[in-house]
Amino acid sequence: MIALSLAEIAAIVGGQTHDIPDPSATVSGPVVIDSRKVTPGSLFVAFAGERSDGHDYAGRAVEAGAALVLATRPVGVPAIVVDDVVAALGALSRAVVARLGTTVVALTGSAGKTSTKDLIAQLLERKGPTVYPEGNLNNEIGLPLTALRATGETQHLVLEMGARYIGDIRYLTGLVPPRIGLVLNVGSAHIGEFGGKEQIAQAKGEMVESLPEDGTAVLNADDPLVRAMASRTKARVLFFGEAADADVRGENVHLTDDGRPAFRLHTPTGCSDVTMRLYGEHHVSNALAAAAVAHELGLSADEIAEALSEAGTLSRWRMEVTERPDGVTFVNDAYNANPESMKAALRALAAMGKGRRTWAVLGLMAELGDASLAEHDAVGRLAVRLNVSKLVAVGGREASWLQLGAYNEGSWGEESVHVSDAQAAVDLLRRELRPGDVVLVKASRSVGLEQVVTALLENATEGEVAGR
Repeated sequence: MIALSLAEIAAIVGGQTHDIPDPSATVSGPVVIDSRKVTPGSLFVAFAGERSDGHDYAGRAVEAGAALVLATRPVGVPAIVVDDVVAALGALSRAVVARLGTTVVALTGSAGKTSTKDLIAQLLERKGPTVYPEGNLNNEIGLPLTALRATGETQHLVLEMGARYIGDIRYLTGLVPPRIGLVLNVGSAHIGEFGGKEQIAQAKGEMVESLPEDGTAVLNADDPLVRAMASRTKARVLFFGEAADADVRGENVHLTDDGRPAFRLHTPTGCSDVTMRLYGEHHVSNALAAAAVAHELGLSADEIAEALSEAGTLSRWRMEVTERPDGVTFVNDAYNANPESMKAALRALAAMGKGRRTWAVLGLMAELGDASLAEHDAVGRLAVRLNVSKLVAVGGREASWLQLGAYNEGSWGEESVHVSDAQAAVDLLRRELRPGDVVLVKASRSVGLEQVVTALLENATEGEVAGR
């Protein structure tokens, strides 16, 4: 974070100072919420969580070098006390970014946010210092923490914005107003909370409503609900996609023999060919979105194509490909799942596994509400249509719906199995995996299916992580 005195921070957040001998002392280190990550000059933000209370670690944080604690009560060490720590953290991020000359790029969408954020970051770093979220810090806590990592040298600040309810993105864009706002897609993620795709579109469109007249809305021309958002902004609109009228578009989209997307990139300033290191055709849309942002910020078509062809995954458990010494390939996409991303991952598995035996180890897709049964059933059916060799459905009721969908799609009873948990899946795979098999692992975060890959790789002594 840029250096600020304790007195300046107190004024920004509207808090009361306690146990501060020198208000002119400065916070010059990072803003952290974990006392184990404190470095000299840090600001430690004390959150009271369900399992632990950060206030209990305030003393430890100061001993480790924190210059200040942001808290809701006095903690016996230098602190600024506020009524609402989340609101104070947001106010601080808003004030800090306002002092900087950095270009703020924000993105949202039902699927692909983190992968696209990683691509944008790798493109923009070619232009200058870029700050972007680690993982998927995309809520009212994670976004300010990312923004507060910006310094006077930061040229680009890339922010991922998630939403569970209408108004969430409006709040986040109010904290750190973007100049470039990107909407990837409108899918079924969190449809249980929103109630329907129209409501999801309403929420995601808050991104473009936040943009200034001299800003740019980057919209998916291939998604009708996103395309329609052009009427909701005063900013200039830049379309991306495979549609013929997209400003930044992909042509001749195909997959290489090992399942990597390739296409001809067209921008208003030129064309160039892209062959990605990532796996799965769904990355084409992500890449075109990132290309549109990079074009808006001055990269040429050749620069964009080169960067996209070299880009890897920056976030764990997103189509993370690892080959075991015996030739078994694992595709760890276990960080999260929704119907769109689950189907995209299955198609990637089918492309990667041509001529090989393929396994889909799948679990719950959360927060689908009344659509849950139909969506799980559809994923099971798609696995059959794509000729996935084996389906392992992991978990409770929703997993049984996955298996039932596969069973009802064809004579596939012997090729699908329902197991109770991740350990049962590990036991099954240990017995049945053969050299050359390809294994996809994917479910919502709460299922913890990354444990399957970890367990099956733990005895590996060598191997190569692809796409990183």
